[in-house]
Amino acid sequence: MSGHSKWATTKHKKAVIDSRRAKNFAKLIKAIEVASRNGGPDMDGNPTLFDAVAKAKKNSMPADNIERAIKRGAGLESGGANWETIMYEGYGPAGVAIMIECLSDNRNRAASEVRVAVTRNGGSMADPGSVSYLFHRKGLITVNKASGATEESILEAVLEAGAEEVKDNGESFEIICEASDLVGARTALQSAGIDYESADSSFIPSMTIDLDAESATKVFELIDAIEELDDVQNVFSNADVSDDVMASLA
Repeated sequence: MSGHSKWATTKHKKAVIDSRRAKNFAKLIKAIEVASRNGGPDMDGNPTLFDAVAKAKKNSMPADNIERAIKRGAGLESGGANWETIMYEGYGPAGVAIMIECLSDNRNRAASEVRVAVTRNGGSMADPGSVSYLFHRKGLITVNKASGATEESILEAVLEAGAEEVKDNGESFEIICEASDLVGARTALQSAGIDYESADSSFIPSMTIDLDAESATKVFELIDAIEELDDVQNVFSNADVSDDVMASLA
């Protein structure tokens, strides 16, 4: 998983393609609508919505788009879809375990498109529960090193707030905590004046699989194909790619 986030960063630096940007906006809008529907439109009382909006702003989404998404989710404006969270499990090349999180208004379409993307790109679908036991639901906060924060300053800020681990992920730090401690850890960073990139509920693997360059390329291609699907919000895997292998792929 850490490997794939590095890969995404590398690609992002090379070029932000308009079509990917549009897809990303659509995913961010869905997340805002669902958060607003589930917890109400008041960001002060809805931390999930707060984080979804913060992420959208970080991705330069216009304020008007954000406001309309909040209203649609809360039923204050027409046009909101009945998004449903659906999880799929599978395996990729080299036995890598994959969890696919969808937000869809059509369960049959989502299942069909995910299956096609997985099987056409060297993966296979798995029965519910056969992969998920390898992952734990955690809170994941990303802090860019460009913000000036250090591992020490982050640890000092979040240790008392329930953070379990701070990982150096190349160009960023990843803070892992219990999902229930996500708001507390994020608030602790803000109180310390540390700017964070994103704060999400995530699936963290309990064990990882080290990949060589050939396997890493295949796994990244599979994950990219899945992430291209409109219904897919997130893809989690237990792939791990060393810095040396990443450098050979760049």
